[in-house]
Amino acid sequence: MVGKNERRGLGRGLSALMADVQPETPAVPSAGDLRSDRKIPIENLHANPDQPRRTFTPAELESLSQSIAEKGVIQPLIVRSSPKGDGSYEIVAGERRWRASQMAKLHEVPVVIRDFSDIEVLEVAIIENVQREDLNPLEESLGYRALMDRFDRTQEEMSKALSKSRSHIANMLRLLNLPSDVQEYLREGKLSAGHARALVGNENASTLALQVIGKGLSVRATESLVKSTSKRKSAPKQRIEKDADTRALEGELSANTGMKVSIDHSNGKESGQITIKYKNMMDLDKLCNLLS
Repeated sequence: MVGKNERRGLGRGLSALMADVQPETPAVPSAGDLRSDRKIPIENLHANPDQPRRTFTPAELESLSQSIAEKGVIQPLIVRSSPKGDGSYEIVAGERRWRASQMAKLHEVPVVIRDFSDIEVLEVAIIENVQREDLNPLEESLGYRALMDRFDRTQEEMSKALSKSRSHIANMLRLLNLPSDVQEYLREGKLSAGHARALVGNENASTLALQVIGKGLSVRATESLVKSTSKRKSAPKQRIEKDADTRALEGELSANTGMKVSIDHSNGKESGQITIKYKNMMDLDKLCNLLS
């Protein structure tokens, strides 16, 4: 694992890391990266525990499974020798193909074995999914957070490496500030990233999320709902009229100081505060002389 004192660019260069995970481009791995290209029994493979993608839609897996049953696995999985040292392999990219291959009852799948460090494993897993838009918004956010926290990456570094704008990454990371129930709605697809962003920072996010889902509100309608509830909450308090004695005392102090003086009593108490407004530094000097 890479420590904070070993700060460097993201991986060996993403073009090298991603050589085998671009669907449109034939794999052109460098000689130093490629160890072998062969088929491995399915039972000798296991998923990457840090895989950012946690949700695999049954319908999509079934469709891919049927395609694999007919044509086989066209694109090899990228794997590395398991850190457990038990002779098995950890999947770096291609877990969905691995799962679908099991459903299609395949006994082995084609793989490319690479010598990847822990950080490169995580980078490739995130990049592959993000570039193919396979991750839901919450998984994408968690993936970014994992890279930043575990490997000391800045948003700027993430932006350059993933070809995403810095504002996009910042907005995605903000989703992790939502309550856990709202995050789960996002993971399940009940809320879009746009809906979720509108709810970030609202203390009633959970309640508002249920309204948005129940009424099927658009993102624009959700933003309006959040604004309307915020306005109601921040409505100014009713002004309490001051009695004649307080107003007279304010006038006397204002005349003596030459500055605007306001006296505010705490409601139902004998305590309160005096506010003196000065216009310039000369007024402030005058006030300090009076008080001293």
